[in-house]
Amino acid sequence: ELAELNTSPPAGVTVELKDESNLHVWKVIMLGPDSSPYTGGKYDLTLTLPPTYPFKPPTVNFTTKIYHPNVSNDSPPNSGMMCLGMLRDNEWKPSTKMMAVLEFIRNLLREPDPDDAVEAKIAEQFKVDRGGFEEARDWTKRYAMGKSK
Repeated sequence: ELAELNTSPPAGVTVELKDESNLHVWKVIMLGPDSSPYTGGKYDLTLTLPPTYPFKPPTVNFTTKIYHPNVSNDSPPNSGMMCLGMLRDNEWKPSTKMMAVLEFIRNLLREPDPDDAVEAKIAEQFKVDRGGFEEARDWTKRYAMGKSK
């Protein structure tokens, strides 16, 4: 799957091994989709495949700070954790490809899912105060433009 992602990646996504000696931990760079508050941002994510993959789902964490209802802003070790239905143990299907996971995450940047949020305040803001949700653009400028960390 990694070779396939390297030769034919989803739009706006690049994938490589975080460490050449570990096939289970991938570094993902995801560009913020056009016409979203994340436009122009470059986000680093870590995708970790469990030893039992594909029978258990991977975990995906944003290592670049992001203002999003489906990504935790808690202090480490929970910062950057994603709330993603398809990655829950009870919803995961072993036939799911990493390409689909990455495309789903990028689509979530385009259209957050406030009904499946880890950040309730941000989800509520997304639903009822789109003007206030512009905070996401400020975070994009502050944390994801130029050199991502």
